[in-house]
Amino acid sequence: SRARRGGHRSIRPSEPLGDVNRRALIMSVVGIDVGFQNCYIAVARSGGIETITNDYSDRCTPACVSLASKNRIIGNAAKSQVITNFKNTVHGFKKFHGRAFDDPFVQAEKPKLPYSLHKLANGNAGIKVRYLDEDKVFTVEQITGMLLNKLKETSESALKKPVVDCVISVPSFFTDAERRSVFDASQIAGLNCLRLINDTTAVALAYGIYKQDLPTPEERPRNVVFVDMGHSSFQVSVTAFNKGKLKVLATAFDPYLGGRNFDEVLVDYFCEEFKGKYKLNVRDNPRALLRLHQECEKLKKLMSANSSDLPLNIECFMNDIDVTSRMNRGHFEEMSAQYLMRVEMPLKTALEQSKLSRDDIYAVEIVGGATRSPAIKERISKFFGKDVSTTLNADEAVARGCALQCAILSPAFKVREFSITDVVPFPITLRWKSPTDDGLGECEVFSKNHAAPFSKVITFHKKEPFDLEAFYSSPQELPYPDHRIGCFSIQSVVPQPDGDSSKVKVKVRVNVHGIFSVSSASLIEKQKGEGEDMQIDSEPVVQNEGRAEDQEGAAGEKQDPAAGGSKPKVKVKSIDLPIMANNIRQLDSDVLNDFVEYERQMIIQDKLVKELNDAKNAVEEYVYDLRDKLCGIYEKYITGDDSNRLTLMLEDTENWLYEDGEDQPKQVYEEKLGALKRLGQPIQDRHREHEDRPRAFDELGKKLQLYMKFVDCFKQKDERYLHLSAEEMSTVEKCVSESMGWMNSQMNAQSRLTITQDPVVKVADIIAKIQELEDVCNPVINRPKPTVEEAAEVNDQNSGAHNGPTAKQGTEGKGEAKGSQQTKPGSKEMEVD
Repeated sequence: SRARRGGHRSIRPSEPLGDVNRRALIMSVVGIDVGFQNCYIAVARSGGIETITNDYSDRCTPACVSLASKNRIIGNAAKSQVITNFKNTVHGFKKFHGRAFDDPFVQAEKPKLPYSLHKLANGNAGIKVRYLDEDKVFTVEQITGMLLNKLKETSESALKKPVVDCVISVPSFFTDAERRSVFDASQIAGLNCLRLINDTTAVALAYGIYKQDLPTPEERPRNVVFVDMGHSSFQVSVTAFNKGKLKVLATAFDPYLGGRNFDEVLVDYFCEEFKGKYKLNVRDNPRALLRLHQECEKLKKLMSANSSDLPLNIECFMNDIDVTSRMNRGHFEEMSAQYLMRVEMPLKTALEQSKLSRDDIYAVEIVGGATRSPAIKERISKFFGKDVSTTLNADEAVARGCALQCAILSPAFKVREFSITDVVPFPITLRWKSPTDDGLGECEVFSKNHAAPFSKVITFHKKEPFDLEAFYSSPQELPYPDHRIGCFSIQSVVPQPDGDSSKVKVKVRVNVHGIFSVSSASLIEKQKGEGEDMQIDSEPVVQNEGRAEDQEGAAGEKQDPAAGGSKPKVKVKSIDLPIMANNIRQLDSDVLNDFVEYERQMIIQDKLVKELNDAKNAVEEYVYDLRDKLCGIYEKYITGDDSNRLTLMLEDTENWLYEDGEDQPKQVYEEKLGALKRLGQPIQDRHREHEDRPRAFDELGKKLQLYMKFVDCFKQKDERYLHLSAEEMSTVEKCVSESMGWMNSQMNAQSRLTITQDPVVKVADIIAKIQELEDVCNPVINRPKPTVEEAAEVNDQNSGAHNGPTAKQGTEGKGEAKGSQQTKPGSKEMEVD
């Protein structure tokens, strides 16, 4: 079954990544960690999990998208545009997913951004840039789709095959709206996201799947705390491991604490210092402020490894003024005290919710760039009373966990069973209209840290269509201003034929992406007995089957308790009911399809611009290369006058490239390159011919000497060649003689020319002559001498119907024909019966 093929399986470290079936030849297994600042891609190969490099040979791809007048620039190239094209280079957009423009977080971030935010028609936050010389407003989904498409191209380049299936990481505190937004972005990029996996869950998978010493399912689990502090957020999870499975017990987080907070501390300090020391108001200059951010981030990283005073030097910072200052780790930690104090609270919360003590914790694993700070390490270690562990790659652990999850979900790989149970980060409640006094009924269907993925079946008694409103129960815990999830209308509900209320079963679930939905509703046409307005039949999904669609059918249609007991069973008919879902901040399908199509158009535009730039660069490269060689290795292969004319033409072309040729169609560049090559190629050919011709003639001469020696041996009746005919040898001798004459005539003709003239004979002609000579001579000289048995067999065939030995057989007395006896010379013919 698909569930079994895609079941959770582990990869043995001592073995390849499972045996790969035939589908693996065309399928890809990719995990993508889309961070606030950087992205990482990991792939599953036969040798295991590997983090791949991009076209800059860098394993890390910046989460930057730069929009230009002709194309888009994404990743490493876009990062270099952050300062030069700051208004149109988008970065730090991850946390805008699923958020309204009026969201307090968005409004707080807006003044810090060098690019502009714009309110979209649906109220969401959009990003305003100038693209193709027009003002454009892109959604966050489109920007992330562009980034994911670049990561997809990088994966395809590394794997040498198309990439479709993937697993993408998201912060564990992302709400439904944010998760759906990321999922939509993956569709815009043309990816099939098999799962949105929580960052800390991916890290736990990367940690546990290789462990060979985990306790058995019957033993007490091994409890490990995973602490992930990245550039913008802080996440903690407590996970229990047994052999072949992991279960997340609790998660906690501070969504607004990360490495960038500590960068801001340094930026604020130096802004004030430079204001007093150099009279520079840095915050009024976006370009200078961005440069200061970059330098402060570098300084922060240096201070993690050095406790001494470190310099900060920036040349031509503002108004052509060079600035300089110093900072040390002790002073930096004092200034950062307000943020360092916040480290302990998520640790404490996660431990309390897991109902474990510090003594129950086996290890504390830290990942994320910000955990490299000694002060943060110290506070984590002090809280748990044990040294932190750094066995995982701090930057790549999430991506590797994503790739492992993708391998588990993909039918391309066979690996051992390994199950994953995640949690619901926020409690979820359903509300509906009720005939009770207050007119509303509600029930918390998923509590905080409830196992996920999970389905529940809720039974209602209704006479008409009704609405279910889903929302997060504890708005104060939510790092998101809108606690609503969505409204789900259960349609086509009708009363029973006798006028009584119909029994309606509604299945609600949190799927593998961590997204809540009302997945199905059915009307039971006939039933006995009365019930409450609502009751819950809880049944977990067959856990860890991986694919959401496998789990859809896993929560079975349970027999309703009201129909059980001592009452007689009656036949009932189940009718599927249509559901109209209206999720908060959800993109309409038509809008999503338009975004997918527009992304395709932008990809085509990028490709055309790349081809144009390649054509222009080819002209420029040829100009520089040929001009250098005219003064070097090509100098003696061209006359002085021709060299001057060609050099002048190259200079004119170079000037044209930076003036009128700055922006020309691709065909113009190709024509320019063709015109230059018509003059430059003969020089290149003369150089190559002059270098290679002596070796080719030498090879031809050696062949001729070999064949001439062979002819002489035949004429001297060498016994090695007596089996060859005179006619064959005449052909060889004639071919050798003609080739010798051709070589001498060509060498004489070539010697009369200067090296500035085109050669009369080319290396290709000499190679063709060698091949012609070999084709005639080799079949003759390589023919083996026949064996005695072969000669006898031939003679026997020539004798035809003779009943006795031939004269040759009788005189030689050698060999033995089949079916005959040897005879001595002069003996009588044998009689044959």
